[in-house]
Amino acid sequence: MFRSEDGGRSFALVEGLWEHPHRPLWHPGGGGLCLHTILPHPSDPDVLTVAISTGGVYRSTDGGATWQARNQGIQADFLPEDPYPEFGQCVHKVGLHPDRPERLFLQHHGGVYRSDDDAATWTRIDAGLPADFGFPIAVHPHRPDTVYVLPLHADADRTPAGHRYQVCRSDDAGGTWRPLTTGLPDEPCYATVLRDAFCTDAADPAGIYFGTRDGCVYASRDEGESWTEVVRHLPDVLCVRAVVV
Repeated sequence: MFRSEDGGRSFALVEGLWEHPHRPLWHPGGGGLCLHTILPHPSDPDVLTVAISTGGVYRSTDGGATWQARNQGIQADFLPEDPYPEFGQCVHKVGLHPDRPERLFLQHHGGVYRSDDDAATWTRIDAGLPADFGFPIAVHPHRPDTVYVLPLHADADRTPAGHRYQVCRSDDAGGTWRPLTTGLPDEPCYATVLRDAFCTDAADPAGIYFGTRDGCVYASRDEGESWTEVVRHLPDVLCVRAVVV
């Protein structure tokens, strides 16, 4: 990871993370060794959370000088000798809402989790989902208790659960889930949705968007209640971002 102190004109390696004693023991997952999530604290510039596959969640409270593993409670089924390790979890994506920065939501290689204590501990919240595997997770821009996931079958079958796109929304911080499928294809779907190919905008009501590896992008203007295909025949959609103008 690199940091700029001059608006992006130059960057320097964040040596505290690079020199972390755990780093030589991080192992590549199916997509390689990937630092994919960087979450600055919305009000404290010294607090930063990152997620690494397959390293896990790490947090710094001193501007990146030192880092602590924050994976307590996250189960790593692929490590049967130690299913709750200090680090080595295959975290796929982490999100938070700026009004409740102590609460984080996490999509894991197997399981969806929530932390209510600044990532010190994690609790599974995937009961009621059609599958616990997936890549993206997104928090509603205005409601801290509302979170979205898009479940896939499993690590060995990275296709939509039930072979239909199901954006699942929880309005009670993961207590219950509801599939949102109106307007999504009725025919079988087999393309994966990757971790950064799902996002929200800042509108009210919020827009929700996702892209697929077979080149389609779907959008909802009503917080996921209904969907429209807005483009198709693109290359693999790796990342989707939205702005309100």
